[in-house]
Amino acid sequence: MNITNCTPEASVAVRPKTITEKMLVSMTLAMITTLTMLLNSAVIVAICTTKKLHQPANYLICSLAVTDLLVAVLVMPLSIMYIVMESWKLGYFICEVWLSVDMTCCTCSILHLCVIALDRYWAITNAIEYARKRTAKRAGLMILTVWTISIFISMPPLFWRSHRQLSPPPSQCTIQHDHVIYTIYSTLGAFYIPLTLILILYYRIYHAAKSLYQKRGSSRHLSNRSTDSQNSFGSCKLTQTFCVSDFSTSDPTTEFEKIHTSIRIPPFDNDLDHPGERQQISSTRERKAARILGLILGAFILSWLPFFIKELIVGLSTYAVSSEVADFLTWLGYVNSLINPLLYTSFNEDFKLAFKKLIRCREHT
Repeated sequence: MNITNCTPEASVAVRPKTITEKMLVSMTLAMITTLTMLLNSAVIVAICTTKKLHQPANYLICSLAVTDLLVAVLVMPLSIMYIVMESWKLGYFICEVWLSVDMTCCTCSILHLCVIALDRYWAITNAIEYARKRTAKRAGLMILTVWTISIFISMPPLFWRSHRQLSPPPSQCTIQHDHVIYTIYSTLGAFYIPLTLILILYYRIYHAAKSLYQKRGSSRHLSNRSTDSQNSFGSCKLTQTFCVSDFSTSDPTTEFEKIHTSIRIPPFDNDLDHPGERQQISSTRERKAARILGLILGAFILSWLPFFIKELIVGLSTYAVSSEVADFLTWLGYVNSLINPLLYTSFNEDFKLAFKKLIRCREHT
C-alpha cells in the first residue's frame, strides 16, 4: 500500500543509488514478486481443479489468493520500477490508477484475513448450525463485502487528487498526507480495526479449540466404559487449521460431514484410559494449535504493523521519513501477500495433495 510519502519528505536528502545497488534491489524485489505470483496462482489452480477443495471455506482462501495475485501483478512491478528509477515516468493517469489499485488490493487482502478468521470462529464455536449456513452464496457475500469496504477506504483521495495540476508531469507518485481525518479513517479501516478483530477472534478460537480437545478426551474416556455412545463426541476435524468439534444426540459422523473440513485428527485409541495419556495428547494438540495461530498472527503483524505505525506518525505529525525507510516498510507489507498462500494452505492435507498433483502434471508435460 504505497501511501508512504508526505510533502515534507521532499526535504529529506536522498543519496542516489549506485548501479550495483539498483541491480540488487531490483533482483530481490523481482524474486519476491515472482514467488508471490507463482504461489498464489498455485492456490487458485489447486482450488479450481480439485473437486475436494470446492468448499465455501476454500472460496475465501481462493479470493484471498486472487487479491494477493493482483498485488503481485498490478502493484509490485510498478513499485520496483519506481524504486529503481527513483522518479515517476508514467504520467499522472497511470499514477492515479496505480495508487488506487495499491490501496484497494492491499486493504482487501487484509480484510480477507479478517473474514477468514470470522468464518473459522463461527465454524468452531457453532459447528452444527453454521454448517448449514456455510454456503457458496454466503462466502460470495463475504467476499463482495470485503471488496466494497476496501473500495470505500481507498476511494476518498480520488476526489481531492483529481484537482491537482496536470503539468508539468509529476516526478513523484505518492499520496499526500494533508488530510489528517482521512489518514485516521484509512489506517483504522484498513488495519487497526481488522487487527483488533483478528486478535479477538483467534484468541476465542484457541480457547474454544482447547476446551474441545479437553472435552473430547473426557468424552472418549467415558465412552470406552459405556455402550451408550449417544452422548459421546464425534470425531474431531480441523477447519483449515483449527479443531472443529461439537456433539449432538444425532449421529455425529453425519453431522460433521456437513462441516466442510479437510484435515482429520485421528480418533483416540481405545486403550488411552489413563488420564496422563489423554492429557498428553490434549496438550500436544493445544500446542500445535497455538503454534499455527502464532505463525498466522505473527506474520500478519510483523508485515503490516510497522507500516501503519509509520503512517500514523507521518500523517498526524508530518514527520519526514527517508524514501528508503518508506520503501522498506511498504514492501514488508507486500511480503504478506507472499506469506498468505503458504500459511493458509500448508496445514491442510487436501491442499498438499492438490499441490503434489499439480507438480506431477507439470513434470509430465
